[in-house]
Amino acid sequence: MRTFLKLIIFVLCYSSVNGQQSNSVQPIRIIDSLYSNTLNETREFWVSLPENCNPNSNETYPVVYLLDGFSLENTLKTVYDNYLGHYLPHMILVGISNKENRTRDLTISKIEERRGSTMNVETGGADNFRQFIENELIPHIDKTYPTTNYKTLIGHSYAGLFTLDMLINSGDVFKNYIAIDPSIEWDNQKLLKQAQEKLKTHNYKGKSLYVSLAAEQLHMWDEKITIDNVMDDTSGFTLFARSIIEFSNLASSQKQNELNFSWKIYPEDLHGTVPLPSIRDGLIFCFKWFQFQSPQKYNNPETTVQELQELLKQQEVIYTNQFGYSVPPMIEELFIGYGYMNMQMEQPEKALLFFELAIKYYPDSANAYDAMADYYASQQDYANALKCVTKAYNINADNYYKQRIEEFKVKSN
Repeated sequence: MRTFLKLIIFVLCYSSVNGQQSNSVQPIRIIDSLYSNTLNETREFWVSLPENCNPNSNETYPVVYLLDGFSLENTLKTVYDNYLGHYLPHMILVGISNKENRTRDLTISKIEERRGSTMNVETGGADNFRQFIENELIPHIDKTYPTTNYKTLIGHSYAGLFTLDMLINSGDVFKNYIAIDPSIEWDNQKLLKQAQEKLKTHNYKGKSLYVSLAAEQLHMWDEKITIDNVMDDTSGFTLFARSIIEFSNLASSQKQNELNFSWKIYPEDLHGTVPLPSIRDGLIFCFKWFQFQSPQKYNNPETTVQELQELLKQQEVIYTNQFGYSVPPMIEELFIGYGYMNMQMEQPEKALLFFELAIKYYPDSANAYDAMADYYASQQDYANALKCVTKAYNINADNYYKQRIEEFKVKSN
């Protein structure tokens, strides 16, 4: 058996019916770059394609754009790898470099002084950077990689400010926005003042925003300042935190704009440690609808095939409505994993259901046909097992499938 059986906690473990080790396929990481006419410079970025991405398939994927992509790459991938399946779909991840001209690109206005110190770097280039993302980077990604129009933007600190600016002033580009400890106090709370008007007058139906605040150190010189009394302080040291709180309270109160909004205070995190829990909680919040309805029923041996079929139909409707295009009710790994789980539980009818659906929704997957071959072999139907593993070999001419063809030829005679 050769299939990636990465299952979420309710499946518990990798499935194996014949004792062989399953082999996982690693995601494809690409370093890419693009010359920007808007920025008059080349911008580097990385692209991580899903582990099940097949260049011969027509399957497409949502995209996550991560600002400060090279410094936060491992953070995003750690979350994505651990929550893939039940919490998150397969997605293309794009990490945009902000190593150079970071302050220029991510800040929304020109200022000469901040927190009592002179700014010795260029500022206020967010409009140009937004044009680069909208008009150059996203079209390049869409042209080069198998994307859908469902996009998420993640930014931390100045990049969090930029993320909020994208939502407030160019809200049609992304579906989801995750602003991590954003610098909303920038330029005398300029964006906060814009938001006070925009959040009242604009409709954000179909958009999700998650904001986080690191609250372990709210005032660098006064440890007596806590989350309970920070709004009473008037010093410049607490303006950062007070601005996030003020924005979040504002966004929470504007129910009429239909923005799907949530925010969270992280009392034990610093500005530099808060990205990890924020990306985790932010993605889970934005994709809350992706989580299975009644997950325990998939594991319950008393659940009938008909009930499973109905659950899967309902899940497919939810996914299709949220994404705006047709989406399978499970990722391929879960179809295959549940198939093997039911084989182990000696429920062949359920196993067959999941394996058949894996082939239906992922017809270009050698893994799906290989798994079906295992099902037929478990039923001692070696003729059909041979047909399935031959199909797998036609899709992926790997020696593993070739060896299985010879094995089933012998057994089917």
